[in-house]
Amino acid sequence: MDYRGTLLSPVKIGPLTAANRFFAQPMECSDADAEGNPSDLTYHRYENLFKGGFSFIDLEAITITGESRSRLAQLEIMPKNAKAISTFVRRMKEIEPGAIFVFQLTHAGELSNPKFSRRVTVKNLPGYEGDLLREEEVDAMIDEFVLASKVAYDAGADGIDMKFCHGYLGNQILRPYNDRDWKYGGSWEKRSRFAYDLYERIRKAVPDPRFLIGSKVSLWEGFPGGFGSASPDSPVMDMTEPLDLIRGLEERGASYFVETIGNPTITISYVEADRDHTYMTFMHSYFASLLKKTCRPETVVVGSHFAPFRDGKSTNLGAMKPSDTALFPYAAKCIEDGVMDMVGLGRQSFADPLTPRKLMEHRESEVEYCTSCLNCLELMIRQEHIGCPTYNRHYTEVFTQMRKKLGKVDAMHT
Repeated sequence: MDYRGTLLSPVKIGPLTAANRFFAQPMECSDADAEGNPSDLTYHRYENLFKGGFSFIDLEAITITGESRSRLAQLEIMPKNAKAISTFVRRMKEIEPGAIFVFQLTHAGELSNPKFSRRVTVKNLPGYEGDLLREEEVDAMIDEFVLASKVAYDAGADGIDMKFCHGYLGNQILRPYNDRDWKYGGSWEKRSRFAYDLYERIRKAVPDPRFLIGSKVSLWEGFPGGFGSASPDSPVMDMTEPLDLIRGLEERGASYFVETIGNPTITISYVEADRDHTYMTFMHSYFASLLKKTCRPETVVVGSHFAPFRDGKSTNLGAMKPSDTALFPYAAKCIEDGVMDMVGLGRQSFADPLTPRKLMEHRESEVEYCTSCLNCLELMIRQEHIGCPTYNRHYTEVFTQMRKKLGKVDAMHT
């Protein structure tokens, strides 16, 4: 089978079927309105993804609370947002009824921005200190996650992605670094309790088997004591706990997992390889293969970090033919070799949200490939609207104005 046939073949996810192998990663864009509801800009972004042929779309890091959040204009999912979210889902489903649409639920924890919200932590990490969470506060957060899942279900979403990645609260609790003696820390049994109790309660609250439960998981954060480390202060990788987590979540109803590694605020190169270090992306294929070997055959594994491959002509990869490292052929090979089941596109979905559609229509030569400039990351750091400044005029203007403002600030301090 050629790469087109592989990438455009269907795959079952629980009782649902994705029409092709393209997954739109949950990409934080900080463009909600003042109430945390989707804005016109949010609508425009997701309309493009639904028009673009993605069969499985993950709504970005939507927070269960307004008290502690990482983005000033972050999407929120609480009862007050229910009507707006229902309208949003209905509009997207009108564009492409067959697309699977899940919501990535999150709480920022130690990544909450203290300039406009309360920073909380399970154990103070140098540089990310905050209010130490009490057990009853975490219990209340579980209630909020369950309520958010019900809001998503009632709004017409096809499921949730319980976020256990990239340094957010779900990830923080799982770390060996969380060796504090409390209900959710210390032993692996206690640290995994949050995730397992959460899955069980969500499934009980929403027993519909057609409502998917899954997670994006940072299998290895890449710093001492991070998830996937051998001990609270060890830099040594140990996959015992991450793979046990996957088995436990699977037993509690997970029908899919999204592979990732790293922590954007601490080990950014593992999450977002730049154009000079494209080879870092091969690590994601390795970790996706670990998931596939661990999971049941029917559990879908989504691989990450394909944007740097581009068209294969400018990847800075040695010892390989450019034609073998282009995004489409390489992604298809990963699926054919059993490394993963679906291809997750994040920065590439910014650069060209019509990427799958262009493949379907034999217009691969028209795909606008991510240049790995990481300007979208700078927009995120600066709390601006986030998108692709290279190909999208709106974000080009946002980026230009941001740099001008920064230049004025720098001049004031000179």
